[in-house]
Amino acid sequence: MRQFTYPDVGATDRPYPERLDGGWPEGYRRMVESHGIEAADPAAAFLALVDGILSWELHRGAGLTMAPDAPRAAPGGEVVSGFGIGRARIPAPCRVVWAREALLDGGGRAVPGQRAGFGYGTLKGHPVRGEEGFHAELTAGGKLIFTCSAYSVPANLLYAIGSPVTRLTQRYVLSRYGEAARKLAAR
Repeated sequence: MRQFTYPDVGATDRPYPERLDGGWPEGYRRMVESHGIEAADPAAAFLALVDGILSWELHRGAGLTMAPDAPRAAPGGEVVSGFGIGRARIPAPCRVVWAREALLDGGGRAVPGQRAGFGYGTLKGHPVRGEEGFHAELTAGGKLIFTCSAYSVPANLLYAIGSPVTRLTQRYVLSRYGEAARKLAAR
């Protein structure tokens, strides 16, 4: 099994109600972006969003190519995502660190006060070293929130020199995740 490229594995695993806005490992560039999602039925929208996150549809909806080793994110599973066009597509290999399915009540509805999704960490060949988490949250008050959290540093000197471009790319993809999450929740 290939090793992760960073030592601080698992810091994106934040079960509800643990906060996502602090407590990150030192020495990394951190990004946390949250989007409230309006829905007529937040519990149903939460289930649709969780399914889209765990089945890689969030990533595909954000414009990434995805080559997972399984149809659903699960701990230990590997995936190579890609951003770019044709030969300019940069492969980004990762392994799933944690995954959490939605909790359901006896009637099959999502239980308020939970967070589901997954986090994956970088493997050799990824342009950065670190971890990213994709969180669907159904608050105790019934609000639906999507959050992407990440901490990373450039993988090598070449990527460090290009880090302004890498940061812009990460910001762009983060905004695309928010759009994709809204579409998934509306299914």
